[in-house]
Amino acid sequence: MRARVVVRLKRGILDPQGSAVKRALEGLGYREVRDLRVGKLLELELDGAASAQARGRLEEMCRRLLANPVTEDFTVEIVEEGTRPNLP
Repeated sequence: MRARVVVRLKRGILDPQGSAVKRALEGLGYREVRDLRVGKLLELELDGAASAQARGRLEEMCRRLLANPVTEDFTVEIVEEGTRPNLP
């Protein structure tokens, strides 16, 4: 089973890396970018668990290690076998 976890800074948390990338894009002439925030995409391969059980385990992994619950939000997606996950 494949899964995708997207971790992003919560709204209101400053994102210096996002600001730096935005400034770099502006320097390259891409001035249409109004805001930019950087996050993490984690793709996981899981051994044969049921979808509901896998989602619960993934959320537990996020709360315990993959995301900082104070500053970050996360989303979990179970991906159909044989498909590439779509980026958000």
